Amino acid sequence: MRSIELQRTSAGFSLVELMVGLAIGMLAVVIMMQVFSVSEGYKRTTTGGDDAQNNGAIALYGLQRDLRMAGQGANSFIDNAAAPSAYSLIACNLTLRAGVTVNALGPVTINPPTSTVAAGDPNTDTLLIFYGDGSDGPEGDRIESQAATNVYTLAGFLATGGTPSVAVGDQVVAHPSPRPVNCALTMEKVTALAGSNVTVGAGVAGMTGGALFNLGPNPRLVAYRIKDRNLQMCDYMVNNCSSDAAANWVIAASNVVSLRAQYGEDTTATMDGVVDAFNQTTPANLCGWARTRAVRLALTARSAQFEKDVVTAAAPPWAGASAVAIDLSDDGSWQNYRYKVFETVVPLRNMAWLGVQAGC
Repeated sequence: MRSIELQRTSAGFSLVELMVGLAIGMLAVVIMMQVFSVSEGYKRTTTGGDDAQNNGAIALYGLQRDLRMAGQGANSFIDNAAAPSAYSLIACNLTLRAGVTVNALGPVTINPPTSTVAAGDPNTDTLLIFYGDGSDGPEGDRIESQAATNVYTLAGFLATGGTPSVAVGDQVVAHPSPRPVNCALTMEKVTALAGSNVTVGAGVAGMTGGALFNLGPNPRLVAYRIKDRNLQMCDYMVNNCSSDAAANWVIAASNVVSLRAQYGEDTTATMDGVVDAFNQTTPANLCGWARTRAVRLALTARSAQFEKDVVTAAAPPWAGASAVAIDLSDDGSWQNYRYKVFETVVPLRNMAWLGVQAGC
């Protein structure tokens, strides 16, 4: 009995065995942590790539939506831009409210002056897009007379008891006849309707024989730019987009680092309505806008994940500059991110309604 008891008390692991077991366990933990670290790195890279894909797609969708609507309500038939009877808001200076005027209004303007749209990040483009949402035709309604400076009497308006094409709260623009060389117009809100009389806030004298354009209750004049590696948007109907103040701009999509754009122009001597060339030369007159039928767009989104190693050896190209790479050098660590370029050509469908202009 005594010998058996001694054998029981001496059973167990030796110190060497414990140290070996501890070493094996620590090695296993190190291996598992290494595998977890590598796996987590791949996960972050994949997730960052997905974020870039989603951000770019969402940003492109929003831009395409506004570009497809560009020019609505201002795309009146030109026929001949030199004719004094040609009515159009395009290429005019438009005062939105006291102290806020947009010069040389176009359906979409690429890189307007910084006095109109505040600059974005270096080597990127800015956009200014305009369109209305009124129920009236783009040719406007003829102004028969003015009972007062702020009361426009429209020819035949409601004469047959039909549904009015202008409503209280709509934003309207009075256009004189003939079209002045230096076209300067003012947007005002309709405050009252009485028969054929449309009353606005202040009005503009000398509009008899001209036209009243109805842009609807919520016309859009929106600016886009790249700032601090984000796609930002400014609503000109509420804010002054020439100001760089943060309160005027909201982030439309994050981690979008480049916006590039070009006009698609019909350069044929006799217009045929087909885009022949892309450039960034803003049209100077009605004929120039009639020849502008599309916008080429390239958005570059990047992953949110900063990589320790160089993962992008060369900047991505885009078709708009003969395959010249998009310049990302403003960010000194640009090579430590992954990029996705989204390219498209957006037809300006409202400008297509102008047709082929014989006088252009």
